[in-house]
Amino acid sequence: MSFINETHDINLTSWVASANQAGTDFPIQNLPFAVFRRKDTNEEFRGGVAIGDQVLDLAVVAQAGIFSGEAQVAVDAANAQVLNEFMSLGQAYWSALRLALSRALREGSEHQATLANALVAQADVEYAMPCHIGDYTDFYTSVYHATSVGKLFRPDNPLLPNYKWVPIGYHGRASSIDVSGQAFHRPKGQTKAPDADTPSFGPCKRLDYELELGIYLGKGNELGEQIAIENAEDHVFGFCLFNDWSARDLQAWEYQPLGPFLSKNFASTVSPWIVTTEALAPYRTQWHRDAQDPQPMAYLESTRNREAGAFDIQMDVLLETEKMREAQQPATKLSESSFKHSYWTVAQMVAHHTVNGCNFQPGDMLGSGTQSGPEHEEAGSLLELSRGGKEAITLANGEERKFLEDGDKVIMRGWCEADGFNRIGFGSVEGTVLPAK
Repeated sequence: MSFINETHDINLTSWVASANQAGTDFPIQNLPFAVFRRKDTNEEFRGGVAIGDQVLDLAVVAQAGIFSGEAQVAVDAANAQVLNEFMSLGQAYWSALRLALSRALREGSEHQATLANALVAQADVEYAMPCHIGDYTDFYTSVYHATSVGKLFRPDNPLLPNYKWVPIGYHGRASSIDVSGQAFHRPKGQTKAPDADTPSFGPCKRLDYELELGIYLGKGNELGEQIAIENAEDHVFGFCLFNDWSARDLQAWEYQPLGPFLSKNFASTVSPWIVTTEALAPYRTQWHRDAQDPQPMAYLESTRNREAGAFDIQMDVLLETEKMREAQQPATKLSESSFKHSYWTVAQMVAHHTVNGCNFQPGDMLGSGTQSGPEHEEAGSLLELSRGGKEAITLANGEERKFLEDGDKVIMRGWCEADGFNRIGFGSVEGTVLPAK
């Protein structure tokens, strides 16, 4: 089984010089999509593709008419204020445009002169949400995160019995998801101290981040029709970095018996670039389930999923405090993990989400849930790193944190590496905590 094609060739270089520099997130093998415009202008937002430190303006590409067939249909659709129509076209159109862009941006391309005028420096642009997210479901796919958090509340029974049988998720709030650069006020709500007889109301005191991936759905399904696991990834357009901010003290009081509500719906932040599922082909890896664990039910099982259903996407988290910014000091790295540790795959999430007939629409998003690895230093949240607030984390400048303070900026990055293939990246997602109103 191979997902590799000519667009992944490590030997490809681009006439955009910055795309050939070592360590760039956006070599020609990546070609992720975003919605952008030049800063400080009244231009309309439109689709763009990252190449090196530039954005290829898809409005110019569409108007140039240099593509044909499915590729031209796709670039016309991507020349829009949101990418939903492009995402709805399906795999054949996504792949056709990726191939056409790859060939047009390669060293020696006949289209270099035409497209040179379509480049805008990333330093000179601002981003909007890449698509309209109609619905958003947050999953809970890291068994290490689930176990670690479970131990804080249920030391004798950290993992509930359904976890290894069913992909757990809840319906989140799409309206408060915003693009990287989001600044939000510390949420307020009810909390109840362990030694208190009654709850109190006020600003959250245990504000946290969650290191996640966002998974964008492309072509949808009709209400009442399930998506089989064998076809699940045909509906997955691509991935982004996702910070699902969490108010842990609000969460502890409200989540019984129905789950997160105000502790999760006040803000979530996505990175601007969507790395397509096709671009991630070289970084697929085998997915397995330990022999002593329950094996997936038939609708969650497939040979393809076993052989290449997991993705080795590396992610890390950095924290920049207000004092660091004032002193022009670099952010402190807190942890690093990988999506390859996920207990459930993207295909299993899609198959399970629709097995009851639930319908997806283009632009819908799934959250992976906090991605923690097997080691403590791979934890994807402060709740885990501070062991429930019992141990302070010392930052590079000597400051300490158990949970986030006002003025803190959280930065998450993602990238993929594999022998025989070029490194690609996701850019970053950044968000800043403001004082409560």
